[in-house]
Amino acid sequence: MKESVDRNGARDWLEAELADTLDEDYELEISEPTLSLEIAKIYKKAHPAAIDRHLYFRELLRLQSELIRLQSWVAYTKSKVVVVFEGRDSAGKGGVIKRISQRLNPRICRVVALPAPTERERSQWYFQRYVPHLPAGGEIVLFDRSWYNRAGVERVMGFADDGQVEEFFRDVPDFERMLVRSGITLVKYWFSITDEEQQMRFLMRIHDPMKQWKLSPMDLESRVRWEQYTKAKEEMFARTNIPEAPWYIVEGNDKKRARLNCIDHLLQRVPYEDVPHEEITLPERVFNPEYERQVLPRELYVPEKY
Repeated sequence: MKESVDRNGARDWLEAELADTLDEDYELEISEPTLSLEIAKIYKKAHPAAIDRHLYFRELLRLQSELIRLQSWVAYTKSKVVVVFEGRDSAGKGGVIKRISQRLNPRICRVVALPAPTERERSQWYFQRYVPHLPAGGEIVLFDRSWYNRAGVERVMGFADDGQVEEFFRDVPDFERMLVRSGITLVKYWFSITDEEQQMRFLMRIHDPMKQWKLSPMDLESRVRWEQYTKAKEEMFARTNIPEAPWYIVEGNDKKRARLNCIDHLLQRVPYEDVPHEEITLPERVFNPEYERQVLPRELYVPEKY
């Protein structure tokens, strides 16, 4: 009888945990801004065939469980993985990075999003500021923008001159080949969206107080220089798409499909497999009959408003 009660209790607890998990995902997905009806109509017209919500969450959870298997393999084999995420502003890089790292151990999988270089960093070898963030054995590093800033924003916005850009294009293939020779698995993604989709997402951010922080003056200027970014991207692909570290383009107009497609593709790029696991057992709690828990002052507690 007791065993049956324990099983039922465990099942109830597991269902509650799954419900909490879905709640967390729903919180991440609450991204509909307070839009005017007109903008909302335009957005719906541009996205007529959205993926079924339940299918999306089911596939996301399945892929995230595979990412946990990948994480275990990386830690066990002391492998090193670098994933580079590039693309236009608002293309969805941050969304997929969040879903990849959401359930992983931050000591194994970390996100690197470097700010603008300091005066000292600008005087260094260009790749120097990125090297300290490369993984040691048993680590995964996700670069939310990377050394390819020089081929994109720095070039288009005039922060790097023609000579610096040309030097970058000469150096980056050798730099990435060195990474691969050192044992790093290097995967590079470019998130692609249309001109119209970026305009829509920028408008949504402008009208959403919770997302306005995502819009920088540089982002707004990128709208003006759309064609310059396109030309820079095309040359970047032509000169840095090497066999050792090819580019992979993620169609990003549909955010949810882009996330699923990218994670699924990433899992196929790394030859992970199941690794040995020690069986985990919960030890018995040690009770000391002479121990008496102290009563702490009420002012130490966070007020229970909810």
